[in-house]
Amino acid sequence: MGSQTLKFTNGIYIQSTATVVGPKEAEGPLKVSYDKSYDDLYCGESTWELAERKLMSEAIDLCLQKANKKNEEIDFFLGGDLLNQNITASYVAREKEIPFFGLFNACSTSMEALTLASVLLDGGFAEHVVTAVSSHFATAERQFRYPTEFGGQKPNTAMYTVTGSGAAYISKKKSKIKVEAATVGKVVDLGVTSPFNMGAAMAPAAVQTIKTHLEDLERKPEDYDVIVTGDLSRVGTPILKSLLFDEGIDIYKNHQDCGILIYSGDQKVFSGGSGCACSAVVTFSHLFDELAHGMIRRLLVVATGALLNPLMIQQNESIPCIAHGVSFEYGGD
Repeated sequence: MGSQTLKFTNGIYIQSTATVVGPKEAEGPLKVSYDKSYDDLYCGESTWELAERKLMSEAIDLCLQKANKKNEEIDFFLGGDLLNQNITASYVAREKEIPFFGLFNACSTSMEALTLASVLLDGGFAEHVVTAVSSHFATAERQFRYPTEFGGQKPNTAMYTVTGSGAAYISKKKSKIKVEAATVGKVVDLGVTSPFNMGAAMAPAAVQTIKTHLEDLERKPEDYDVIVTGDLSRVGTPILKSLLFDEGIDIYKNHQDCGILIYSGDQKVFSGGSGCACSAVVTFSHLFDELAHGMIRRLLVVATGALLNPLMIQQNESIPCIAHGVSFEYGGD
């Protein structure tokens, strides 16, 4: 449809989801929505990286248990995370023994995975697909910024990486949540160079995807009950709304942001949440619960990702960003 949008015609549905989160997320306003939480960042493991692996593994297990499915019944596992060489998803795939596609689009990976899973199902190449993404505050800090032991100060524009994992099982069996369409994002870079201001860096990519999605499907913002972005948080959100308004697109009444929803205002998270898990745990718990109960009839999730690398930042490169949007509909009628 149009230039960047795929419309799924063979009925693609979310069968089950599961979310497992860390301590700060469990203290937030959505705490009752998650399937499982931990009270420390180690999650009972000896390292943070093992903790993140545990989060994803358990999210997949819980997701499949809800649908009464076993690993051997799943055709493909599409997964990703923020760590070098996708080590969380790859090691989980080793454990699950499901044919595996490793994905990386930074914090937008959750919707990238659902888009590609829907393509496999709609094209008849699979019948049962699982997607999962994860992030972890301490593992991301160690890789992308400074180890937590360093104690470096950050500006208020910085984000707090969400500790958690979200998994989804999708197939063509009719359910209350239909995957209706997906807009594949383009890489957008307006020259932001600070890794501590990713909301500003990612907002233009979200603008491009939302604008294109509406144009490709000949829709207006009010055709959606909720348009939610992945993790623009308190810095990127007003930029997004302003830039879209300049384009004649008003989302002020129905826009939300996962990075703002996941934490309360009194939690010390700088400008809000980010990470692969940010859009996944909010969407797969709180938003899908509202969708499944008909409180939301049509939902557009636009997950945003900053495709940065520490080496490129050290070489004074700017930050390319991307946003993938997936439209979900209430299918319970």
